[in-house]
Amino acid sequence: MRKVRDVLRLKFDGGQTNRRIARSCQISRPTVPDYLLRFEKAGLTWPAAARLDDAALEGKLFPPAPVASTAQRAAPDWSQVHRELRCRGVTLTLLWHEYKAACCISDCLPGSFSNCFTRNGQR
Repeated sequence: MRKVRDVLRLKFDGGQTNRRIARSCQISRPTVPDYLLRFEKAGLTWPAAARLDDAALEGKLFPPAPVASTAQRAAPDWSQVHRELRCRGVTLTLLWHEYKAACCISDCLPGSFSNCFTRNGQR
């Protein structure tokens, strides 16, 4: 369980430093400013946030991750990739850069290098 409420209480009610808060809550020092930044980005104020239950507070500070795009990514022309790889000096990285440039011109989403070549068993 996160100690968000304790961090906020010690910061806003107790006026403690981040280092002292981290020590008293037994969490890492970078976690304290992370919680405070999330609190600020959520647009909450301390007296109002104190009245929220733990689940609601965590829901505002740690919203669910955005859903990945369902748009289809353009697949490379594998016959052309295999043909080009037979030529001297041609690498997968070079072909991937050409593929990305072609996708940018045609307004389609290119796949990452690992998605295009490594995961598809082409490497």
